[in-house]
This record gives sequence, C-alpha cells and structure tokens, in this order.
Amino acid sequence: MDSREFREWSRRAAEWGADYRETLREHPVRAQTRPGEIAARIENAPPEHGEPMERIFADFEEMILPGMTHWQHPRFFAYFPANAAPVSVVAEYLVTAMAAQCMLWQTSPAATELETAMIDWVRQALALPTGFSGVIQDSASSATLAAVLTMRERALSWQGNANGLAGMKPIRIYASNQVHTSIDRAIWVSGIGEANLVRIPTKGRWRGMDVAALEAAVVADKEAGLLPAGIVACVGGTSIGGTDDLASVADVARRHGLYLHVDAAWAGAAMICPEFRHFWQGIEGADSIVFNPHKWLGAQFDCSVQFVKDPDSQVKTLAIQPEYLKTHGKDGIVNYSEWSVPLGRRFRALKLWFLLRAHGLEGLRAMIRDHVRWSEKLAQRISETPGFEIVSEPMLSLFSFRHIPPAGGDSDAHNQRLVDRINDDGRIYLTQTRVDGQLAIRFQAGQFDATEADVDEAYDTIVRVAAMLDQVGVVT
Repeated sequence: MDSREFREWSRRAAEWGADYRETLREHPVRAQTRPGEIAARIENAPPEHGEPMERIFADFEEMILPGMTHWQHPRFFAYFPANAAPVSVVAEYLVTAMAAQCMLWQTSPAATELETAMIDWVRQALALPTGFSGVIQDSASSATLAAVLTMRERALSWQGNANGLAGMKPIRIYASNQVHTSIDRAIWVSGIGEANLVRIPTKGRWRGMDVAALEAAVVADKEAGLLPAGIVACVGGTSIGGTDDLASVADVARRHGLYLHVDAAWAGAAMICPEFRHFWQGIEGADSIVFNPHKWLGAQFDCSVQFVKDPDSQVKTLAIQPEYLKTHGKDGIVNYSEWSVPLGRRFRALKLWFLLRAHGLEGLRAMIRDHVRWSEKLAQRISETPGFEIVSEPMLSLFSFRHIPPAGGDSDAHNQRLVDRINDDGRIYLTQTRVDGQLAIRFQAGQFDATEADVDEAYDTIVRVAAMLDQVGVVT
C-alpha cells in the first residue's frame, strides 16, 4: 500500500466508522450467527499473492460485521459497558497511525509525560488524596495482578521473585465472593494458589465483607503459622454491584499490616459525581485502586488506571533494568513499563486527554447521572409489573430481576430461557448472574450514547418476551 492508497483507505475507514456509529440502532445488539458460521467462510490457508483492498474491505462488511456484537449499541445493557466516545476513537486513529512503542520515557517522552498528567487529572476528578500516583494499565486484570504480586513480595520481604515460593509460609489473600474473577487469576498467576484465597462471607444490602469475619480469618491464619499478605476489596462488583465498607476493611488492613487493593473498575467512574462518593468512603486507606475509564467514562478500550500509594513497592516488584532499557544522562524520568507486567506499552493517555477536554467533567457527570436515574426508574417499573421481582436493588445503574415462572416451573430454567429469548430478539442485550444460588437477570445502563427511550425500549422488550414465554407454558 503506497501513501496515496493509505490516504484513501484511511479516509474510507474513518467514513465507514462514522456511518457505522450513526446506524447502530438498525443492527441487532448481539451477533445472531451460529458457532462456526464465520470460520466456515474464511479460507483455510493464507494467500500466496496480495489481494486488492476493495475485495478485502467488501469481505469485512459481508463476512465479519454480521458476526460482531455491537458494544457501542445504545441498547447494550449486558456486562459492563466498554465505551468508546467518538472523540476517543479519533485519538485512537492518531495513536494507531503513529504506532509508537511507549515502554520507556525515551521511546516517547510525550506519552510518558502526558500519562503522568492524566493520572493526576483523574485523581483530582475522583477527589483522591494527593498521596496517590499511578499508571495506565491495559485492563483491571493486569492492575490487579500487579497489586497481588506487590502484596506477595512485600509480605515475603522481597524474596519471592528471587527465591520462589518453595519453602515459604503459605501466603493468604482475603476477598469476598463478590470480587471479579480477575482476582482468582491473579492468585493463580502469582503462585499463591486458589486454596490461599480466603473468601469472607458478606452481609447487608451491598453484600460487603463481614468485617468481623475478616478480622477473625486474619487472626486465625496468623495463629496457624500462615502469612496474611493483603485484602482485595470491591466497589461495584460485577455480579450485582457488591460493595465493601472500605473504611472498616482499611482498619483491619492497617492493624495487621496488610496491603489493601480496591477494585472499582466499573463504579470508579461514578466517583466523579460527589453525591456517589459515599460508596467508597475510606478509599484513602487503600494502597492500590483500579478503575477503568474504558468502561463507564468513555475512553476506548484499553485504558485502566491503577492508583498506587507507594509506587516504589510496585516498581521494586516488577522492574527489570537490563542495559538496553536504561536511559543515561536524564534525571527524574519515569519508565511506566517498570510499573506493569508487560514491557510493551501503547499510548493510552492520548484518548483520555482528548475525552476529558472534549466533554469536561460536567458533561461526563451528566451522562452518569442520567444512567443511574434511568436504571432506577426501570427497576421501579419492573417491580410494579405483575410476574416480576427485583432480586438486587440498584447499585448506581446496575440491578437484577427475575420473572416468576408459571406454577410448577423451574425458575432458573425459565429465566435462562427468558434472557436467551430477549437476546435472540436483538433489540437489547442482557446477561444473567446468580444471586444466593439462584439465576437472576442483570441490567445496567452505561452505554455512552444511550437515551431514556432506549431504556424504555428495554422495559417493553423484557415484558413482551416474558408474556410470550407465559403463553408457551411451563419451562422445564
């Protein structure tokens, strides 16, 4: 592809993207293809000779697009959002065109220095104390792994990386069953082992850790000769928004010298709104916090901010400095690859800079407040509709509900069939979870371009499909 063709196809791709975003409501939210349908249309071997871009692009539209689930669709109410505000997409065009490897200050000074500034902009937006600095990771999974590795090394007096875990006291990490499965993976990858992830029972409306049970577990482990290292708390857990009492959990961590990591990957965005900050009262007691601007805030994936109170501990855990990665003759620089597991780094700060400048905090606050208000209104409508029950009350814009099956029907099977039929319908996209062992249907409003009419459409679709199921009869 020469420069003329590059210019032409860049223009066509950008125009396609704008057309795509304008027409999203015309597409079913979730891909309607069957397993293997796309793969069957792809050639079994790579071509020996290049093909014209016209053919490649046509195949993209004909073969690939029908198999895509549209995460930017205004009626995407499943999982949590993976928003990409248009201004963020424009910034990503620029990042892609430059294709810089931003692993060190010297490999792109602007990327490092803008990242430092953006971390502080976001810290201020969330009203975090000045003692926090941070880094932009690719995802909350990587941020949590970095935190767990730091917990491990700090508890082992920095001997784990050097000597391995053989012969060491078993390390113990504490969390509730409301935390994301990325915590489990971090425990696996760190070598700590699933058996040493201690699940603390929850209680209360927000299903936070029972702090007395947490304290008792730590004390019992110490008495048994084990090595408590850290606690992973959550604000806005993935299933139904489980949220810990951070102030009380931080007190336990402080008394026992434990590292406290807080997963606020989704709900952290809402903390730009002062009225929601009660959900993380006590956050100043955390050693590490993860929040994903690529979820609710609107930055295109991937963009996960990890705040840390003591960056030296994380750098001591993760940094490797061979001669070819050293920057000589420059003082006071930061190499953010030393704060993360991957060496390679994308220029993630640019889209955050564009986003915050284009929308401002008030613009983003208005969006989040709308989502919360619309979700609360929908939950109220569902609760007042015969045959439905609310399973978990709204936590910000997330709640869960259940449809009551016909007499003698199996509730789990009935509600799974309901969510499947809703998603096959194509107008909206929902997912299921389990609450106290029983299946429930999750709803969260968070897509950047959603309107109140889109949320009203969700109500109409849910009720209409449920009525169709009732006409069919008992699901077994």
